[in-house]
Amino acid sequence: MSVLQEISSNVKNMKTLEYSLLARWTKQIKEDLRQGVKKPFREVIDVSWGDPHRGGVKPLTFVRQVLAACLYPQLMNGEKLPVDVRQRAQKLLDGCAGWSRLVFSKCSFSLGSYSATGGLPEIVQRVSEFISRRDGGVPSNPENIFLCCGSQWALTRILNVLVNAEAPFPTGVLTPAPCYSTTPLSIEGLGGVVIPYYLSEERGWELQVEELHRALESCKGACHPIALYVINPGNPAGQVQSRKSMQEVIRFASEKRLFLLADEVYQGCVYGETEFVSYKRVLSEMGPPLSDTVELASFHSASKGFMGECGLRGGYVELVNLDPAVKKYIYTLFCADSSPPVLGQIALDLMTNPPQPGDPSYLLYYQETQHIRSTVVKNVKKACEVINSLQGFSCQAVEGGAFAFPRIHLPAKAIQKAKEAGMQPDTFYCLRLLEEAGVLASPGSDYGQEEGTFHIRFCILLPHDVLGELLQRLSDFHTQFMKDFS
Repeated sequence: MSVLQEISSNVKNMKTLEYSLLARWTKQIKEDLRQGVKKPFREVIDVSWGDPHRGGVKPLTFVRQVLAACLYPQLMNGEKLPVDVRQRAQKLLDGCAGWSRLVFSKCSFSLGSYSATGGLPEIVQRVSEFISRRDGGVPSNPENIFLCCGSQWALTRILNVLVNAEAPFPTGVLTPAPCYSTTPLSIEGLGGVVIPYYLSEERGWELQVEELHRALESCKGACHPIALYVINPGNPAGQVQSRKSMQEVIRFASEKRLFLLADEVYQGCVYGETEFVSYKRVLSEMGPPLSDTVELASFHSASKGFMGECGLRGGYVELVNLDPAVKKYIYTLFCADSSPPVLGQIALDLMTNPPQPGDPSYLLYYQETQHIRSTVVKNVKKACEVINSLQGFSCQAVEGGAFAFPRIHLPAKAIQKAKEAGMQPDTFYCLRLLEEAGVLASPGSDYGQEEGTFHIRFCILLPHDVLGELLQRLSDFHTQFMKDFS
């Protein structure tokens, strides 16, 4: 019997991302460069990921010092590390498992030990306190918080509970378009149906409740809608929702009895006039009966934002208004893994509880985070100015998140050439950009977009000089591309 025959049809039906072709080609180009093959560029600028460290942003000193001390406690014996670093590292190690003084003559705690399934209790408590501070005093119960190896992992586990692959009628999840590409893949892989609702590009990628009604109406008879997924700040579009918009979404979710999934991993990256407000806070402020009945799961991560510790895999999900019987099944799914990565949990603790004024590490921490923030603000302005000056490009204001997502008005000749090559037009554009300019961006077709529109996505969490080089290469390439295909 062939293993291929036994693979789930849901997995077989998962969409293959256009990016996979670009990733393979990038690997070959990098190998060619290592072998001394001449190219029009010396190195590939990879802006396809929302990974600040990959892009050249330096890790935060305080974060790396605490992590280093936790991994190698002997570093705490001298005076080389600031006292608050040593105190924090010791406090974190005290929460880990290890030998006990009650049994042995010495005490030895280690990050290499498993933690509780939902995370180290002390860190869960501090995350709960962070959420309450963020939300202006709205209570947060540690019993409703699960630490995990990244927000996307937690989201998939929640979807696993919501999506019933065995039901005679498939489960549907309303999902934004454009949308971070992994989420639709997760829904499809579980046997669910993606119900796209389109953000309004002309209105700054606004989420309009009328579009939610249209999307829900369009799936009648095809699936059973169970949940509404929102990303705020947006990925890839970079919009930040207003309170009014969020209130409309919450009322819609209540009226249609939908579980609300709020992906808020870029909450620390806001550059426009609209401030970030969590869905939990807005829901609480709306009062009963909505604040007592709308089921909500909200997600955050140490991977995103200015901390950018993507490789450490630390995130959390907070559950609001869930039936205890449902929460039991979620806990059971989370128990399938022995524990979330302890190093990721520590990164999460450092993100939610950074140095405070008066702490020895505060000044350097403040200077480093402000430098990153000011650099990104300049990047946002520069990227939009350059992109909007190029023929055939238009870019909405980036209010938050890690990406620009400009629209490309491709010439008919280029679209035809892409079809002949068996590619989506924006994939064809990105492949040419990679081959001729050494820039790896992602095609909009991987994120969902209105029929007949084309986009590219590139990361803006970069050092300013790297962004400058990126924009220069893109401008030169695009000018020639438009000449070649006009």
